[in-house]
Amino acid sequence: MPGVLVVADAASVRDEVLAVLPSEEHIIELSQGRQVRDVARAENPDIAVLDLQVGSMGGVAVCMDLRLEESGGRGSHIPVLLLLDRRADVFLARRCGAEGWIVKPLDPIRLRRAIEAVRGGGSFQDPTFQPDPVLVAPR
Repeated sequence: MPGVLVVADAASVRDEVLAVLPSEEHIIELSQGRQVRDVARAENPDIAVLDLQVGSMGGVAVCMDLRLEESGGRGSHIPVLLLLDRRADVFLARRCGAEGWIVKPLDPIRLRRAIEAVRGGGSFQDPTFQPDPVLVAPR
């Protein structure tokens, strides 16, 4: 049964994600990134919501592992939403092949929109992420 895979070693982060999902949703909660590959093969979730900071294997490493499994024909494509700690982490999210990312602190509306967009086959780049302005000397 497809559903939502939520990976975070902090229960509070998992709770924030679970709070925006419908109660009838099939949810798979993990606290260790090392468990994702086997669970993803067995469950084939619609989306993986990964916290960047997981002690055993963080969100970027998990996303890269899922992409390598897919490219090697050992797994299907699972869209990934990364929960980032700071704006500078956007670079990592882009490089690992995540379809979407949100910079913490999370808010329910933004999180729900991100999950729906990524799960629906689209992408989501946190609208609160604005690149630092480049200062150009006047001529």
